[in-house]
Amino acid sequence: MGKDNYDVVVIGAVGVDTNVYLPGQDIDFDVEANFTTNIDYPGLAGSYTSRGFARLVDKVAVIAYIGEDHNGWYVKNELEGDGIDCTFFLDPVGTKRSINFMYKDGRRKNFYDGKASMEVKPDIDICKSILKKTNLAHFNIVNWTRYLLPVARELGVTISCDIQDITDLDDEYRQDFINYADVLFFSAVNFKDPVPLIKEFIKRKPDRIVICGMGDKGCALGTEQGIKFYKALDMLEPVVDTNGAGDGLAVGFLSSYFIDGFSLEDSILRGQIVARYTCTKKATSSELITGDKLNKYFEEMKESG
Repeated sequence: MGKDNYDVVVIGAVGVDTNVYLPGQDIDFDVEANFTTNIDYPGLAGSYTSRGFARLVDKVAVIAYIGEDHNGWYVKNELEGDGIDCTFFLDPVGTKRSINFMYKDGRRKNFYDGKASMEVKPDIDICKSILKKTNLAHFNIVNWTRYLLPVARELGVTISCDIQDITDLDDEYRQDFINYADVLFFSAVNFKDPVPLIKEFIKRKPDRIVICGMGDKGCALGTEQGIKFYKALDMLEPVVDTNGAGDGLAVGFLSSYFIDGFSLEDSILRGQIVARYTCTKKATSSELITGDKLNKYFEEMKESG
């Protein structure tokens, strides 16, 4: 990689997460006021992935929209402080935000405010000048990012897409991302059995890699050679917050396989380590795993078999 090039470009979905930690098992709707712990931090998939990559590889860029507001400046300062090369376009409505109700039993309910994401369109020339400098782009499924998919394809960039908690294989909104993805991530939270989806994704594009996050059941890897399942990892530190876990799986796998040259199997393990480590951190994207820690956990787990 040349000094002016990027290991990876992250596209879309930066903003602020507000996690609301409930003191009891549920919200008490019989009273007007509930006393909770509320924590703001740079979140959403774009913040988690760009900051995660910045801990593991040399040079990271992000293309995203923020508002001319407190949250926009907050996110900008945090990401630039991590050494990420940021190209931010102006969202006229404001900076994206998600309110996440966090239950003691591990459930969460997210309320996402995408601001003007459905209306804005990025400057193609500016984005193309950035994408020319990388071999790998990770797309988050904000509506405007779809306009950059053909640009990345034209440039020969490997396209990774995370279609998150898909509910329908034929979901019209996600079709562009599914069709363009060389590496496709998704969550099985809405499916008891992800195998039919994985098979269909491979059928549509046989040379792609499909990775399915399955929470405490582990994850699945699909390729033209078949589907393999990997159990969830045990680590000493308890799970305290699952926000960003799927992003960690993507960061760990992509950096290991496409940048550091690990095998598919080892890259899955490293992705799982990043994801599991993310779950040990409460309401933060600034304490993600470092390369040294990832290598240490990886070596220990390989030795233990």
